[in-house]
Order: sequence, then structure tokens, then C-alpha cells
Amino acid sequence: MTPARPPALPPEAAPSPVVELDDARFARRGLRLFLKRDDLVHPELPGNKWRKLRHNIGPAREHGTLLTFGGAYSNHLRATAAAGDVFGFATVGVVRGEEHLPLNASLAYAEGRGMRLAYMDRTTYRRKHEPDVVAALRERWGDFYLLPEGGSNALAVRGCAELGAESAGFDVVCCPCGTGGTLAGLAAGLPPSARALGFSVLKGGFMDAEVERLQRETYGERRGSWRVEHGFHFGGYARTSPELDGFIGGFAARHGLVLDRIYTAKMMFGIAALAERGAFPEGTRILAVITG
Repeated sequence: MTPARPPALPPEAAPSPVVELDDARFARRGLRLFLKRDDLVHPELPGNKWRKLRHNIGPAREHGTLLTFGGAYSNHLRATAAAGDVFGFATVGVVRGEEHLPLNASLAYAEGRGMRLAYMDRTTYRRKHEPDVVAALRERWGDFYLLPEGGSNALAVRGCAELGAESAGFDVVCCPCGTGGTLAGLAAGLPPSARALGFSVLKGGFMDAEVERLQRETYGERRGSWRVEHGFHFGGYARTSPELDGFIGGFAARHGLVLDRIYTAKMMFGIAALAERGAFPEGTRILAVITG
């Protein structure tokens, strides 16, 4: 049976636009810096959230319900709730930790788009994909399509490979890394002449293994030229510093774009720092993906 064609956003939403930045920090080293504004593909399903969800929507519709996981401020839960509302399937979001009322803006949005919320203590949450935990969830919620935290699975990697196919003409293509799915797909989809550079927003040094695991799960092998930078997480997920905050403010003043401090700010800080260190040869065309 031929799988259903994955849904599409309106034609004007993709491919996402590419803009060149006029930035002296790069120009004086003979580098050209471009942004791929994947955050603009859809107001509720931006960037890599859409690319990860796109091929998962068909199975979710077949099951009728998609269940996934996230923290209390998870953009993944928000986007999944929106996708369920737009494309017609039920959603369940399993939230790490205890319920706190009133709901924060992220969870209130998800609930407002029809997502049913459940809460899981942190000890059990660490075991969320183990068979007994999944069985208990099925007993409570019935049949569902299970999507990992952050949305990264083989279908998500294939969706992100489409991002790589849209990014030809550049020497280095950069993205932030939270679960590894975006980099795994991006690197696989790029032409052989380009390399992908991921910036981990989590500490621990495990991201390389996770990206490779996802590529092997998807393609049976490691694909593309890629590596992960581990030096720009600023202490871990959602952690920041005065230096990073200052960079965000300076970038907004120069270019009129406010970077989010969890993902894209750390990537852009890292690209600028590597450029200052002479890590990119003169003439390199760098594309940074604003994932949304």
C-alpha cells in the first residue's frame, strides 16, 4: 500500500526565504552569512516543528490520536496541538512534573487547541518510552500514535532532509540541536559539497551519538558531512548568561531580529565566535537556519 502523501502548507509558506546579513564581524574575514527564515513558514507550525511533524501527520490521522511528551514550556507540545487542530486528529501531551495552575501560556495554548494534558512525575518521565510506562498510557488513553519528546524520529528526519534539499549553494549550513533530528535530516539532505554544523543547546556531549542513531534508524547508515559543536550551551537547556543576553540585544539592534535564547541565539553566538577564531576559510558561504 502506497503511504499517503504528507500534507502541505500553503504554497507561499515553502520553501522558506533566505536573506543575507550585512555584518562586519563576518565581512572583515571574507565570509558571507545568510539566514534561512524557517520560522516564517507558518505562524503556529514554524520551522523544524513543521518539518518534523509533516510526515508524522498521516500515521497520527490513521490512529486518530497522537501522544507525545514535553516540559511545561515545550514548543513541541504547542506545535503538536496546533497540528492536531489543523489536520484533524486528537492530541495528548504528557507533561514532565506536576500540574501547576493556572496554566502557563504554552500549556494554555496547547489546551486551547484541543490537546488533553497529563502529568508525569520526573522519575517515571525518565522511563517514558519503556514498555510498562507506554502500556499504562495506552490503558488510560486507548490507541494512539506515539511521537518522542521533541518530535525526533525517522519520519521527522525525512522531513528535515527536505530542509537540506532547500539549502543548496552554501558551504556550511548551521542549526541548533535539542534532540538531534533537525541536524540528522539536514545533513542527509545537503548536497555532497556542503557540510552541516549543529550547535548543541544541552550539555553532556551526547548529541553526536543521538544524531548518528537517528540517521541509522532512518537510513541504515550515517549520512552527510556533519559535526556538533558542544561549547555554546551556556550551562544547559534554557540556561543563559549576561554575555548571551548581550549578544541577543546586539543582534536585534544590528539586524532587527530577536533570537530566542534557548536555540537560535546559542547557534548564532557560536557561529560568530567560530568566525572570530578563524574557523571558516575566507570565501565561505554560511547559512544559519532560524528554526522558530
